[in-house]
Amino acid sequence: MIAMLQRIACVDHIKVDSVSFSSIFQIGDSEQICGISRAIAVQREAEIFYTNEGSFGAYPIFSEAIPFEPMTESLNGSTQNLNPVLKVRNIGIMGASSSSVVHIGNSRHISMEARVKHIRQLLPRRNHVD
Repeated sequence: MIAMLQRIACVDHIKVDSVSFSSIFQIGDSEQICGISRAIAVQREAEIFYTNEGSFGAYPIFSEAIPFEPMTESLNGSTQNLNPVLKVRNIGIMGASSSSVVHIGNSRHISMEARVKHIRQLLPRRNHVD
């Protein structure tokens, strides 16, 4: 097993106003973080509700596989942490939303996904001829 990164994060003060929709606020180390957020956003001029529009299964965007390209480049790198402490005085965050992470600490694996289907329904426009 590979050891977790050996850095310490020290924060004097943090203020977070809002965390929502599959978001994470975490203090401390983590092995794995996985967040998924799905939303249907409907904008319309007339107040009409169709019974099938609230179903995620009705839209392929929520079930399609995300294409990940295989990594073909070889990477060589090294890290030297001369000071094992990350020191921060203040952090101010207005909000974290839609499968995002506010994380103070070390992480090994993070996977985040947000899928949104936007629907705009406008009334038919009549052509005016003067």
